[in-house]
Amino acid sequence: MVFVQGGNFLMGARSAESGREEYPKHEKTVESFFMDKTEVTNAQFMEFVRATGYVTTAEQNIDWAELKKQLPPDTPKPPDSVLIPGSLVFKKTTVAVNLNDYSQWWQWKIGASWRHPEGPGSDISNRMNHPVVHVSWYDAQAYAKWAGKRLPTEAEWEWAASSGSSDVVYPWGSESPSEAIDKANFWQGFFPYENKVEDGFSGTSPVKSFPPNKLGCFDMAGNVWEWTSSVFTPEGYGRPIVEDAPSSPRVVDAVDERVVRGGSFLCNDSYCSGYRVSRRMGSSMDSGHSHTGFRCVKDLP
Repeated sequence: MVFVQGGNFLMGARSAESGREEYPKHEKTVESFFMDKTEVTNAQFMEFVRATGYVTTAEQNIDWAELKKQLPPDTPKPPDSVLIPGSLVFKKTTVAVNLNDYSQWWQWKIGASWRHPEGPGSDISNRMNHPVVHVSWYDAQAYAKWAGKRLPTEAEWEWAASSGSSDVVYPWGSESPSEAIDKANFWQGFFPYENKVEDGFSGTSPVKSFPPNKLGCFDMAGNVWEWTSSVFTPEGYGRPIVEDAPSSPRVVDAVDERVVRGGSFLCNDSYCSGYRVSRRMGSSMDSGHSHTGFRCVKDLP
């Protein structure tokens, strides 16, 4: 872990790409803490599973009674053949698609989990130093507790990612992504159908493959999104959850979504620019994806 000196900073929107969820920009104070140098790896997560017998959300049987609580009323029960453990896996398209339709590049794959990132037939035997993926917020919480740590708040995450600065746009500074392909693992080209792989990786990369930020933390931009302990509010900091415009209806229960930070190997300016230090996104606590992981923090003694 690295020591992160606490302090005050302006949290929130730092560039023209900033979305409404990054406003209002506001002053924030964080206390000193320790943070993992890297995202939790497959090797580290395997040690946890072997020690505890833990079963991740993606590996658990699906409870229809619980699942239907998250769906519109009167949603018909699907066949039992599809109510089988699995997770969402990225599916590269062959042509340009509507970037507002996430279903174009996400595929529910039965059998996908942290052990089998692309589904049955895939494994992590040659990816032990890659970040663990397909972990829900609950899984990340369980690992953190076992390790004697906790998940960071999003304020702690942003403070550490920016190395204690209120000015930088990215963990590596203010150099644009097009000029920083050697700084992080993200999508170069046209998402989601053409990846030029200029950074050398089409999927996750081993931790420490790119330079650390000034604090000594690796992969604070790209590679995988990272869970935090903070509740996500799509309308912005401190604002109530409301329904979006009729053209894109969305009603979110604040307690069901947590903030993820840092972007992933799928991020591109045309889609999410998730590698910005102020970029925040929400994900349901029971969700696991092939581009989501986490790192932990620890309070001072």
